[in-house]
Amino acid sequence: ELSRAFVKEPDGDEVSDDQPEIPESRHPNYVTRNGLAALKAELAELSAEKEKLAASEELQAKLALAQTERRLRYVSHRVDHAIPVDPATQPADEVAFGAVIRVAAPDGHERDYAIVGEDEADVALNKVSWVSPLARALTGAKIGDVVTWKRPAGDIDLEILAIRYDTTKSR
Repeated sequence: ELSRAFVKEPDGDEVSDDQPEIPESRHPNYVTRNGLAALKAELAELSAEKEKLAASEELQAKLALAQTERRLRYVSHRVDHAIPVDPATQPADEVAFGAVIRVAAPDGHERDYAIVGEDEADVALNKVSWVSPLARALTGAKIGDVVTWKRPAGDIDLEILAIRYDTTKSR
């Protein structure tokens, strides 16, 4: 055990930030146009927040600044390493990154899923990460195929009813 005498104490107004960095995914950072736009918007918001917090003398602001800088480093890295995928280059008749897929479950319920980048995934909006078990099950499938989605709650077969890509150019 290290004696407290040898541990550097923070200076008067210095705030100790011993939180680990936000873990990076080991997967390539594929992004949709919307996913990249959202990352860039978050980067701008974080930069503005950092400037505001850095100008403050309050202890709470200094603590928030450390958290904001950590998130800023993470998002900046995600933007720097983003690999935009143009939906126009994807196979129109096959499920791939950026596809919106309509599936039918055995009970007849139909649902749409979009395969998106990891940062854009949102279960509530049926946007699934391209590395998720559902996206992996769907990838490569064609209309009429039945794929098995392996889930902790039990496997389920899904029939591919439609595949589409948003190929409209954003302005």
